[in-house]
Amino acid sequence: MRDFRFGFNFFDIASREDFTERCRRGERYGYDIALVPDHLGAPAPFPTMVAAADATERLRVGTLVLNAGFWNAHLLAREVATADRLTGGRVELGLGAGHMKWEFDAAGIAWEPFGARADRMARLIEELGGLFGGDGYERHRPVAEHFGLAPLEPVQRGGFGGSGPPLLVGGTGDTVLRAAARYADIVGIAGAYQVRGEEPGTFRLGTAAEAEERVRFVREHAGERAAGIEWNVLVQHVQVTPDRRAEAERIRAERLPYLTVEEILDTPFVLLGTEAQIAGQLRERRERFGFSYVTVHAPFLDVLGPVIAQV
Repeated sequence: MRDFRFGFNFFDIASREDFTERCRRGERYGYDIALVPDHLGAPAPFPTMVAAADATERLRVGTLVLNAGFWNAHLLAREVATADRLTGGRVELGLGAGHMKWEFDAAGIAWEPFGARADRMARLIEELGGLFGGDGYERHRPVAEHFGLAPLEPVQRGGFGGSGPPLLVGGTGDTVLRAAARYADIVGIAGAYQVRGEEPGTFRLGTAAEAEERVRFVREHAGERAAGIEWNVLVQHVQVTPDRRAEAERIRAERLPYLTVEEILDTPFVLLGTEAQIAGQLRERRERFGFSYVTVHAPFLDVLGPVIAQV
């Protein structure tokens, strides 16, 4: 059974001082990685990752997750390799297919059906693997050498078939998770499910049964690779409380009317209870689902922080 790893993400940078202090506070709590999503209006992923590494002694840094539709393979390979070198090999690359139509529209990028976006992500992974290994520039090498250039390669060589940093693929759809089963070192189960018939990006929280089914789906498609996969869960809500059921009832009334109280208490995407109870939930869910890599949204950094020492 894998040891726990804990991560937290950023959706804003109030100031340089606040950002630095948050990173260092996360490191003091025992978090292992600081993560950046890829949304318009949020911080740019790669400068934020480098800054987080510079602010700390040991924190790894990563993306959870990049929108594959926003990236050209050559330009992304350059960003990843540069960040991996500047952080001394602390980068983890997370990729997803993208799910916010308005972001594609605002950026002037064509919005495609989900299957096409997922296929684009898979092609991006394959191209990155070749570029990290030095392929793709051979016919340009004489020109590059004339200017003293060479393909910049990442420090880490464990992911992407031994040519790049660890790869996380996150999502819930079949096509994305098939790609995760084939390529990923880490599979992320976000727990946010598109609501049928609603605007893309309108989500509901997944249940424990749905999480189990998604993990099983990946394991079946991964075959022999399944034993080496690390499982990530993005927890959507954390609350320390002496009364788990009362808190679940409150959340149901305010935010999750489509789930029963029992489903809220059971889903791996919510953590409720005393610190000792939450630690127990984390251990139980590692045993049940394989979730040893636990990520929380930025507002819950201080809520989960004291629990880390108990697991």
